[in-house]
Amino acid sequence: LEKRVIMPYGHNSVYVEYRLLEGDPVCLRLRPFVTFRMLDARLHDAKRPPFPLTVLNGRYDMHLCEGAPSLKLCLRPHGGKFVADYELSVDVSYRVDRDRGSEHIESLASPGYFVADLTQDRPLAFVASTEPWELLEFDPEAIFEAEAKRLGKLLSQRAGEADDDIEGWLTMAADQFVVAPGSRLEEQALARASGNEARTIIAGYHWFTDWGRDTMISLEGLTLCTGRHQEARAILRTFANYVKDGLIPNLFPEGERMGLYHTADATLWYFHAINRYYRVTNDRETLLTLLPVLRSVLEHHVRGTHFGIGVDANDGLLRASAEGYQLTWMDALVDGWVVTPRRGKPVEIQALWYNALRCMEEWEVLTGQTPSRWSDLAEQVQRSFNERFWITAEGYLYDVIDGERGHDTAFRPNQVLSIALPHPVLQEDRWRSVVDLAADRLLTPVGLRSLSRDHPDYKPMYFGDLRARDAAYHQGTVWAWLIGPFIDAWLKVYKDTSKARGMLDGFRSHLLDDGIGTVSEIFDAEAPFHPRG
Repeated sequence: LEKRVIMPYGHNSVYVEYRLLEGDPVCLRLRPFVTFRMLDARLHDAKRPPFPLTVLNGRYDMHLCEGAPSLKLCLRPHGGKFVADYELSVDVSYRVDRDRGSEHIESLASPGYFVADLTQDRPLAFVASTEPWELLEFDPEAIFEAEAKRLGKLLSQRAGEADDDIEGWLTMAADQFVVAPGSRLEEQALARASGNEARTIIAGYHWFTDWGRDTMISLEGLTLCTGRHQEARAILRTFANYVKDGLIPNLFPEGERMGLYHTADATLWYFHAINRYYRVTNDRETLLTLLPVLRSVLEHHVRGTHFGIGVDANDGLLRASAEGYQLTWMDALVDGWVVTPRRGKPVEIQALWYNALRCMEEWEVLTGQTPSRWSDLAEQVQRSFNERFWITAEGYLYDVIDGERGHDTAFRPNQVLSIALPHPVLQEDRWRSVVDLAADRLLTPVGLRSLSRDHPDYKPMYFGDLRARDAAYHQGTVWAWLIGPFIDAWLKVYKDTSKARGMLDGFRSHLLDDGIGTVSEIFDAEAPFHPRG
């Protein structure tokens, strides 16, 4: 018996197909259990009432809550038989939620079960959907074929090598994260009025939405390397509409909820994403459209904006000093506890700040403007950075200077960005030392540790309740995304592409493990580097 599952692109539907590969016909009995709630809503208890069920010509509509579309259940291409037999399965335990110390017991309702004969020449698909019935009349085989063609088109337009399996897997995985902002109807309407489609990037499944920082870090890989240039443009233009006092949102406004702008790096990553986009597409029109916004962003940073984000006139470096906020990507916060306090001048913020200034310098020259202000500031930043961040005795960079406790000597991967970005702020004769130490202390088969093992706050495993997990989140836990900046920095020193490719071997095997076909967000800091997140 073979089972295939597909969620058709752009539809709130799931098809579960069963195919008998050999043997005599069998009677298939399928009982669906449903919960129908937001993923972060409270779990249903045993007192839940039965869901009303409407039956008409082999169509079964479950009416689950007021104002929501009905949940449609059916078998395709033939209907089989439905037996109305309400059942409540109580005390169902979700193992992962239990292990995470979260609410994990729920009661699941079932309206009945389907019965159908399954033969070798007649596959059968169970369909659950909130779409109109008219969209569910297609033969399931046609749905699977259409999805295969769509994925084939994505694979054909990517920029990498056609026969590279890992690039193919990652291209298909990337497709899951480029989405339409479903709840922001005004944004979609404005985009369509200008002849575009609104697009954004989900930070991760299951519970993340679209975050500014994650979008800008991943935009190059998810859209430019995969040939999705129009979607990249739509994303960059969309974020320009949400700039507020020189900052892009880290969390978008949804419904009546205000957007959250508590991030010192997302806006600087925006410059990097635009730079990569322009290098690939040469889209001068979009660059010209965005330049006034980008100038305003830099002006706000020079004057100072929210959350204590602003330039220190004494050295040109960028501070992020608001108390009680997690302003960098190391942003774990639990019960008011900022786990990784990095108030002051974090090293990667300076690298991104310098890169943004040099990008603006290039763009001003490109458009016939005078770049001297940004050039002068960039030179001051680079001079101050190399004077103030370098620890001569250790051969690496402070993680934060001018912090709550002075300068932070913790060895973290953030300093790699001072080399990896297109405009490296660290002077070249120091690159090898940083890269070699990062390779020795942080590099694993699946990314970089977020803290070196010799630090007293180092946590080798990411597990337990929320407080325990957040205590480990950036205190040793391996982050997969950091392998990209590390390889960029490593290649600037060693220029050995073959060895660099070898650093991805751990991901090749991981693609067939855990979240099949995708890369986990994080991993334990010690072997066997169990995937987490």
